[in-house]
Amino acid sequence: MESPVQPDALNRLTWLAAAALLWAALILGKLLLLQVIHHHEYARLAHQQQEMKIDIPAPRGPIVDRTGQPLALSVPMQSVYVNPLHVPDLWVASELLGRMLKMEPRALHERMVRAYEHQRGFLWVKRKITHLEADALRSLHLEWIEFQAESQRYYPNGTLAAHVLGSVDHEEKGNLGIEKSLDSTLRGRAGSELILADVKRRGIDELLSTQARAGTPLTLTLDSRIQFVAEREIQKGVRAQHARSGSLIVMNPYTGEILALANYPTFDPNEPPERGEDLKDRFDLAVSVPFEPGSIFKVITLAAALETTHLRPDSPIYCGNGILRLPGRVIHEAHRGYGTLEMRQVLEKSSNIGAIQIGSKVGAQNMYEYVRRFGFGSSTGMPLPAESGGLFRKLDRWGKTSLASIAMGQEISTTSIQLARACAAIANGGLLVKPKIILKEGGLPAPTDPPKRILRPETAITMRGMMEGVVLRGTAKGRAKLAGYSSAGKTGTAQIFDLRTHHYTHQYNASFMGFAPVTNPALVIVATINGTNGTGGYGGAAAAPVFKAIMTEALRVLDVPKDLPDEAPEPNEKMLLADADDLPIVDLEPSQPNIMEELAGQDATVAASIPGGDRVTPASRLAEPNAADTGPKVPNFRGKSMRAVVEQAGSMGLGVLIDGSGIARDQVPPAGAVLHQGERIRVMFAR
Repeated sequence: MESPVQPDALNRLTWLAAAALLWAALILGKLLLLQVIHHHEYARLAHQQQEMKIDIPAPRGPIVDRTGQPLALSVPMQSVYVNPLHVPDLWVASELLGRMLKMEPRALHERMVRAYEHQRGFLWVKRKITHLEADALRSLHLEWIEFQAESQRYYPNGTLAAHVLGSVDHEEKGNLGIEKSLDSTLRGRAGSELILADVKRRGIDELLSTQARAGTPLTLTLDSRIQFVAEREIQKGVRAQHARSGSLIVMNPYTGEILALANYPTFDPNEPPERGEDLKDRFDLAVSVPFEPGSIFKVITLAAALETTHLRPDSPIYCGNGILRLPGRVIHEAHRGYGTLEMRQVLEKSSNIGAIQIGSKVGAQNMYEYVRRFGFGSSTGMPLPAESGGLFRKLDRWGKTSLASIAMGQEISTTSIQLARACAAIANGGLLVKPKIILKEGGLPAPTDPPKRILRPETAITMRGMMEGVVLRGTAKGRAKLAGYSSAGKTGTAQIFDLRTHHYTHQYNASFMGFAPVTNPALVIVATINGTNGTGGYGGAAAAPVFKAIMTEALRVLDVPKDLPDEAPEPNEKMLLADADDLPIVDLEPSQPNIMEELAGQDATVAASIPGGDRVTPASRLAEPNAADTGPKVPNFRGKSMRAVVEQAGSMGLGVLIDGSGIARDQVPPAGAVLHQGERIRVMFAR
């Protein structure tokens, strides 16, 4: 017979079982708490401790020129960082890193202390260090020094095409030029890598990775050989004139492709702006900074006349012997008075009054339409930041003498790229093309906008011939003539308006736009020297030689066939002095506004009040020279036979041009006008 269980033993067994059940319940509860209720939180903490995510930066797309020469590259670099919470001794670490990375230890120590006090586990020590610095730090085998792979933008040619390329900031985000305007295309997409790490944050295994996608490579239309010459010559031109700045564009007139775009002063995009540096040196003057074109704009006036009037290159234009009276204004020729000139001579000699007479025949409506046709007053659509469209007032805002002003290149502001586009329309036979700076994106040709016809082909060909006369006989004589090639162009000299004093200064924007060869133009070049002064600072003397030097070299580089013998006479001092360039307006009253003020956002709607006359915009007012009007008076030939006219003119020593047959019906200049030396009287006969 079995012995009964002792009561004490039974009680102990009961308590033991209860304790076991309670312990099991606690364990079960804890497991539920850890694995069910707080599962996601603890899993997140585990991932933070065991996994390490590393960003894989995407290199920016390279930029090359049309021949494949690199202009901008991204090179791999290393950046060093620390976790201040894991650094054994902050002061020793700052001393060590400061000495090896050429940093100030005290400043680095202060940064580390601030990060430690705020419990920040990441601190950049120095970004994008050299390979030698990275190797030296790795040789220390210190676990608290860590590295991050990055890339750095590098411009192998330094200042070459700096204004086109632009630059990037320390995050490799574009802040100027193509780098800014096409930043999203060039930047690409960063990748990432997830790594299983040990307790010392060392990688054990790769769990997941996303590949970085490099930025799209770009091929520009620039030719580095021509770009180099352009930058060299615009620098020489600016320095020779002691000017402030200059800009230059070389364009293919048929495609709009920009082969060179240069500005001076320039900068090195590898170097960030220094404190106190004048950032104006980084402005793209050719695209972003408008100016009054001056006499270079007469090309537009004459082209409009060929299209809308019966005027032809040999049509007589009466130039008033250097004086033209308009409502409330008296305009004098800039440097000499002319009686009657053929229309081609108006362009060659850059006669302001001749241009006004031609513009009056064109009329305000037609002039407005053709200026717009050439693209003035609107941007060209270049993929460069801050392009200016210039300023060209609507027709209903013209004053009574605005037509006269615009005909000679005033009351309008434009940029060098707009002038290049307009000149290309003359060179290519009357088509307005869109300037193009991107040749390929990712190996695929960039889209091209179709050209738009704005002139009849015969008009463009006629204008080519007249612009060639400027080089052969006019204001660019001896300065823009090439050896082995025919060339054509137009000079321009516009006084600079001071927005502070409301006066035209005695400094000029000297410009020249032209093309070569004349019969089959290969290139268009626009050169502008800003801030010239004194004798020799005009378009023909300052800008035309820059055109000549660059066009000569560019045609050689492109192997363009010659159309003339190599021999070309060198200009002599007498020739240069005889062909003084055109001069526009001079000082205005301090209270008078100007179109440049309007462009700058100021109120330029108030016109200057002239006693006894109309209210006119001041950009069109010319100063009166002191030269007296001298010469024989023109006789009255009306109603006389051709023989009688020739005999009377011969007896007086006057030259005449006979037009038609029969009886003299009209004459230019009119009877009583002063005839200057070398000028002839055109007499029109009819039956």
